[in-house]
Amino acid sequence: MNTDRPINITVNVENKPYWEAAGQGKLVLRKCNSCGKMHHYPRTICPHCHSSDTAFVEASGRGEIYSYSVTRQAKPPYVIAYVTLEEGVTMLTNIVDCDLEGLSIGQKVKVKFLDAGEGMALPVFAPA
Repeated sequence: MNTDRPINITVNVENKPYWEAAGQGKLVLRKCNSCGKMHHYPRTICPHCHSSDTAFVEASGRGEIYSYSVTRQAKPPYVIAYVTLEEGVTMLTNIVDCDLEGLSIGQKVKVKFLDAGEGMALPVFAPA
């Protein structure tokens, strides 16, 4: 992934703890205290039962590639992917530090963090 380009992160009241945790090298997800299900993107309202009784919990940072695409027109090429975490949620992300030809669906990955400046970081994944 080309990290020469600036990483723009929009922080708001709902997602601020998510980005603060990422800046500390932690991946957090929202868990609903009403239905018990996890969700991502980090919004307050549970998409499963619509409760606002949710809280951030730390994720394992481990998952597997659900789907991916290599963008070869970019210089250098990069990988965009959906990764399903051990906690059951699927997130859109990038795969880094990998052999583009060696990637496969179901491949195990682990979270890494790209420095976005100002104490912020972007969660991405690398082969485990």
